[in-house]
Amino acid sequence: MTPACHLCRAQREGEARLEGVSDIEIGRSKRGRRVYAFDDIAIVPNRRTRDPEDVSVSWTIDAYQFDIPVLAAPMDSVVSPATAIRIGQLGGLGVLNLEGLWTRYDDPEPLLKEISELPADEATKRMQAIYAEPIKPELVTSRLAEIRAAGVTVAGALSPQRTQQLYKTVVEAGVDLFVIRGTTVSAEHVSKNQEPLNLKEFIYELDVPVIVGGAAGYTPALHLMRTGAAGVLVGFGGGAASTTRASLGIHAPMATAVADVAGARRDYLDESGGRYVHVIADGGLGNSGDIVKAFSVGADAVMLGSALARATDAPGRGMHWGAEAHHPELPRGNRVEVGSVAPLEQILFGPSSVPGATVNLIGALKRAMATTGYSDLKEFQRVEVVLAPYHA
Repeated sequence: MTPACHLCRAQREGEARLEGVSDIEIGRSKRGRRVYAFDDIAIVPNRRTRDPEDVSVSWTIDAYQFDIPVLAAPMDSVVSPATAIRIGQLGGLGVLNLEGLWTRYDDPEPLLKEISELPADEATKRMQAIYAEPIKPELVTSRLAEIRAAGVTVAGALSPQRTQQLYKTVVEAGVDLFVIRGTTVSAEHVSKNQEPLNLKEFIYELDVPVIVGGAAGYTPALHLMRTGAAGVLVGFGGGAASTTRASLGIHAPMATAVADVAGARRDYLDESGGRYVHVIADGGLGNSGDIVKAFSVGADAVMLGSALARATDAPGRGMHWGAEAHHPELPRGNRVEVGSVAPLEQILFGPSSVPGATVNLIGALKRAMATTGYSDLKEFQRVEVVLAPYHA
């Protein structure tokens, strides 16, 4: 077998496993694979239970270890330099949006307040105007330096479109983990108008681990893993502030998406001779039950947006939005009201005094693992899962 054939064998075998699985007829000329959201599945207790205090939810990627498997999404309503520091102090990783207000304005607080108070029918137009301010490289440097000075792991995110322009500034500023995050990121972007980002060459030349996504299927995830990425973000169009499904018709129910990418991780581990790429669920994680189920279908960590935007100390002040909400040509997101329910530390670790599975997210994860008898996250990925569609 030639080297090229050997490299593609895992992909062919993985795709063969996917073909024909739960296919249903959409019409006489089209069939589709049946896929599932987190609401469609449930985990099943085993014969063994544990004390929640004996459960570990620590997570390691490259040389960096975290007490909790939580990345705060690079969205202005979720992460400021101050909240990135706080999340780091609490054991997680705050990822700063390096194309957001903190790198466009010296003092974005008045604008964050204004966005939170805008009438719904004026929000998109005003946000487009606010985000039209150019990104200032010196602010990228100073914001990352502020986080580094606090002694926590430093992570910043750029879209694929901005990465070529700003990555040298980001790396020189001393970032520990570099995140390339878009609605859809592929290893093979085709453009007639500009030289696309070559992810494989780019990652090879960097001295820092790169997390890249989103991807929502076996094949695109496998290609991203082959670029040398340390982690792959799973999901697009499924977040609370996204209207990608309505705007573009693109959506990936997250239970199936995470499981498919976890399958790519398994096959790439064999193909590469032991290189493990982390699977990070990103989207559709509105409550603690969704987070639990993300790990049950193969996630190594979760990237949280709306779940952390509900913190009383989040910069969005009870509102939540992403970059899609202020796209200058085709907005594919909304500024949504998520409310403010508790401080960030309480959101993560409790205690909870409200119903709805929005407070004490880590406590819920530990209890689910303990109830099903698992002591760490890698073991918990083997928990039994059943189809149990829930309709409120």
